[in-house]
Amino acid sequence: MAAENLTKTDERFMAAAIRLGRRHLARTGTNPSVSTLLVKDLGHGPVIVGSGITDIGGRPHAEAAALAEAGEHAKGATAYVTLEPCAHHGRTPPCAVSLVNAGITRLVSALTDPDERVSGKGYNILREAGITVLVGCLEDEARTVLGSYLNRSMTKRAQATLKLAVSADGMIGDRKIRQLMITQEQARHQSHILRAEHDAIIVGVDTAIIDNPTLTCRLPGLESRSPVRIVLDTGARLGVDGALVHTIDQAPLYVATAYPQSDNAKALADHGAKIMACDIHDGRIALPELMEDLAAIGITRALVEGGGQVARSFLRDDLVENICLFESDVEVGKSGIASPVTSGDLPDGFVIKRRAIFGPDRYFEIGKN
Repeated sequence: MAAENLTKTDERFMAAAIRLGRRHLARTGTNPSVSTLLVKDLGHGPVIVGSGITDIGGRPHAEAAALAEAGEHAKGATAYVTLEPCAHHGRTPPCAVSLVNAGITRLVSALTDPDERVSGKGYNILREAGITVLVGCLEDEARTVLGSYLNRSMTKRAQATLKLAVSADGMIGDRKIRQLMITQEQARHQSHILRAEHDAIIVGVDTAIIDNPTLTCRLPGLESRSPVRIVLDTGARLGVDGALVHTIDQAPLYVATAYPQSDNAKALADHGAKIMACDIHDGRIALPELMEDLAAIGITRALVEGGGQVARSFLRDDLVENICLFESDVEVGKSGIASPVTSGDLPDGFVIKRRAIFGPDRYFEIGKN
């Protein structure tokens, strides 16, 4: 059915479902962090009678959790799903069949699943059972949660989000200062939330050596959500004495290199790092192939944090889907390292989709038009 049949109430509950789905970002393995709300009028207007998210590790699916919570209230309810219910059989019935058996009368979906085992088939199961199906509710908003899954399904690559902190004069660092704090505490906290919502953080070896970061999530309560750290290290230059190696017990460390058999790579492996053998192009890691390799091992959301050359390489290879840009009033000056992106100078094909303020700093979510 056409999107114009959707109501403001549909959009309100879908927005709530999308927010719910963010809770398990980067925690559901190769499955997407789908969310489901079951809504029913119990006499005083529509209320949520069941809710669910794809569980940690990827199972059970969101629909099963919502149906279990709703129980008998599922009969006659509207289901709000951020992604088309699955239609393929395993040991358990497809979610589309479970929704039919529970007696829902209406389904509102944000996105169609591109997986050929599902695409359109889940909706057909529901429609054939006489259930009203509306597709496309807050589709763009749902992509902020499920975009990495869609990207992997269509391109077989992990999705890259570029994160930048930029000064008032358009710089991301200072050649004279090893670790320049461009943004203030509130913005840095948001950066840690971004880390928690991604499977991996990618930095170049120069950033890893010069800044000596840990790249962990250090917000109270989110320490266990630290993603995999990936260093782009063509020549296997990363030392074993840095913070990244010393914190392997907190989060895995991957070193992507063209020299996996070198003595230094072997030393990193002896200290617990995972060595990824990579192709090279023009003397650097071949990024499209790397992103395919990451998708193959279950990494679908990668946050590209530094440095400037790495950011430009990802943009040049058309691998960036989203840009998270923090801008401050700090001025760096002539010794600064220029940012490839500012809010007033976006890459071709990108537009600002959301703005926010964190303390004294400004935040822009930038996506493809």
